[in-house]
Amino acid sequence: MISRIMLRGSAALGALALASAPAYAGTGETLLKRLHEKGILSDDEYAELLAEEQTEASAAPAAPVAQAGKSLDTSRLVKMTDSGIGLEVGPATIKFSGSVNGFYVHDNPDTPSATTSVIGGIASVGTKNSSAVRNGLLPGYLTVAVSTQQEGWDIGAFFGLYPGINSAAWGTLGANNGGQPTALATAGIDARQTYMTFGKPRLGTIKIGRDIGLFGSEAILNDITLLSSGTPGNNVAPANTTLGRIGVGYIYTDFQPQITYSSPNLSGFQGSVGVFQPLDSLTGPAQTNASPGFQGKLTYDGKIGGIGARLWVSGVSQKHDMVTGGSYTGRGIDFGGKVTAGPIAVTGYYYTAKGLGTTVLGLLDTDDFGNPRKSDGFYVQALATFGKIAVGGSYGESSLHYANAADAIAVPDLLKTNSSYVGQLRYNLTSWVTLIGEYVHSKAEAHSGNEAQSDAMALGGILFF
Repeated sequence: MISRIMLRGSAALGALALASAPAYAGTGETLLKRLHEKGILSDDEYAELLAEEQTEASAAPAAPVAQAGKSLDTSRLVKMTDSGIGLEVGPATIKFSGSVNGFYVHDNPDTPSATTSVIGGIASVGTKNSSAVRNGLLPGYLTVAVSTQQEGWDIGAFFGLYPGINSAAWGTLGANNGGQPTALATAGIDARQTYMTFGKPRLGTIKIGRDIGLFGSEAILNDITLLSSGTPGNNVAPANTTLGRIGVGYIYTDFQPQITYSSPNLSGFQGSVGVFQPLDSLTGPAQTNASPGFQGKLTYDGKIGGIGARLWVSGVSQKHDMVTGGSYTGRGIDFGGKVTAGPIAVTGYYYTAKGLGTTVLGLLDTDDFGNPRKSDGFYVQALATFGKIAVGGSYGESSLHYANAADAIAVPDLLKTNSSYVGQLRYNLTSWVTLIGEYVHSKAEAHSGNEAQSDAMALGGILFF
């Protein structure tokens, strides 16, 4: 209706002057009346426009209004969450978080020779230096968390997609396979998290789905290379992530199908225990595992004066049944702690295992006949933060032992120890963006005396929201 008035010659100026007036019920007819009273509309114009306005009003559906004594139905309203990035839709809260990172990594490896062969070594070996623009230990990620309350239960669903910036190799099904640095290649998506939860504050929480494991999880979550590169791994054709300190201080916890119970937090203590999908050995005899895996973790968070501490212990056990007969049980236990005093945070970690392998679960865990090998490792690190700047360093080792004397004869170049030390400098550009520079020296030693070393520099940044 207003647009018709503005097209009426002399009526335009008056309508424009009144257009900014507050809107209220009956705005159309009231505006026409005021324009007529001021002489802006002639009698004929007023009568014509009033008739059109009344016709449109009678045809339009009535707008819903709150009636006296009745409240609006807020279950259909959408509003922002009080914190984070998200929204509340009726009874459900939906929150989004994510991360993007990228690093220029230059790796200087040892030249291949008869003395650089180390089976299970993490130090790169190559004929020349390599450069890559790649993800660090973390790929990018986008997570969606949905939560609600139903019949006294806290209900949740979680989805995590982890796309990298590096191109996946042709024909591979997983984003963590070797990279393919050629034109027309595309990055992969690692859908490593999808789970549901239900629980009550006094009862604890049940988780069903795929999520990070319990054994070894604190090692990687407290590692300073989680936000950076650490040992590059294959820098010539980079996969979705670098190694960080995986294989040089701890065994990768992995994201695994599980049913896990977590207790309420009791005076700083919290425990978790779960049943896990059994994992086959990556390098040992073929298996048909009849029993699930079991993992558990206990953590403590406390503060005395100005000193804060997080302590943990976790364990894993899984029976492996070999197709040819016989079985062995892979077991491991780890413990560690992080102590924070003012700007200084110090972390220490140790693990010992038998039949778990090294670097990742099931890698070189047994000889060719299913005899389990022992392994152990540790890392120590410190990070000092002064305003926007943080300086850190760490050292770690992972060792693997022969199953028996025959194993030593069969595989003389088997890994004895992987080690690395890391120097790191961070600058918090904003609350979302951190710029990072890092130097990493990695070394692999075999039981035979062979060894390989590599030096890497990484420069880049990571964003969290």
